[in-house]
Amino acid sequence: MPDWMSTFPGYQQFLAYAKSAFGGLIQTGPVPRHVGIIMDGNRRYAKSHKIEIKEGHSLGFETMASVLELLYESGVDTATVYAFSIENFKRSKYEVEWLMDLAKSKFKQLLEHGQLAEKYGVRIKIIGNRHMLPQDVLEVLQEVEEMTKDHKRATLNVCFPYTSRDEMTHSIKQTVEDSTNQPNILISQQYLNDNLYTKEAPPLDLLVRTSGTYRLSDFLLWQCVSPDCTIVFIDKLWPEFQPWDMAKMLINWSFNKYWYGHANGYLLTEHNKVSKSQKESQEQSSEAITNNNTELRTKQD
Repeated sequence: MPDWMSTFPGYQQFLAYAKSAFGGLIQTGPVPRHVGIIMDGNRRYAKSHKIEIKEGHSLGFETMASVLELLYESGVDTATVYAFSIENFKRSKYEVEWLMDLAKSKFKQLLEHGQLAEKYGVRIKIIGNRHMLPQDVLEVLQEVEEMTKDHKRATLNVCFPYTSRDEMTHSIKQTVEDSTNQPNILISQQYLNDNLYTKEAPPLDLLVRTSGTYRLSDFLLWQCVSPDCTIVFIDKLWPEFQPWDMAKMLINWSFNKYWYGHANGYLLTEHNKVSKSQKESQEQSSEAITNNNTELRTKQD
C-alpha cells in the first residue's frame, strides 16, 4: 500500500484505529451489504515505478487486505474481489505461474492468527471455473474454504478464475440439466440467478473499479444491472488505492441511501491527471455504460 504517510512511525497503528473508528461511525447509517471490486492496475503500477510485475501484484494483495479490513469494520456482509480473470491465462507462462504461486501463499496468509479470516470471522469462498486451475493451487484454495466454512460473520468471494460469461454459461447449463431431470421446473430469471456462482450472496450494492478504465471487464455483469447497484470508477491504480478512498465511497453510498431511499447511479471519480483524449474516451465509455444500464433497468421495470 504505497503512500508517503506510511513512512511515519506508528502509521499502521493509527490506520487500524482509524478503520475501527470509521466503522463505528458509518454503521450509524445504511451500509452496503455486498461490495464488488475490480482490482485493476498492478502491472501498470509496477511498470511506472520500474519494479518487477510480481512485486506489483504483491503490493496489490496488501491493498486488498487493507481495504477488506475497512469494509468488514464498516459492517459490510460480503465482498467479492476479481482476483484472476480467465482471460489472464493468455498472459506469459511466467506471469501466470507466479500469480498461481502468489495465490497459494497469500490466501493461506489470510488464515494466520490475527489475520483477516480470524479477526472478522470471514468465510472465504472461491468462485469461478475451478476445472481450469492447477491441482496444487486448487488443493490449497479448497483447504482455505474448508478452514473457514464455519465462519458466519462475513464472506469473501474470491473470483479465481472467473468471467461473467463463464458464470452465466455455467448457470444456463445447470438450468438445462435441472429442467431435463425435472420437466416441471419453471425457468425464470430467479432460477438462473440461483444457479450463479454468487447465488448465496446478497444483491450487489456497490461495484468499484480502479485504474481509470471505464469498463466492467466481464465481472458481475448479471449482478450489476440491479437498480440498486452503484458503480464507481476511480482513476487510481490498485496499489495506490487507500482505505480512505473506499471510506469516501461508503459515505457517498450511505448518504444517498439515507436521504433519497436509494443509492443507484454512477459515481465517476478522478484523482490523477489524464490527457484530454483519455478523458474524452472515458466520458464516452461512461455515457455508453450509463445508457445501457438505463435501458436494462427500463426493461426490468
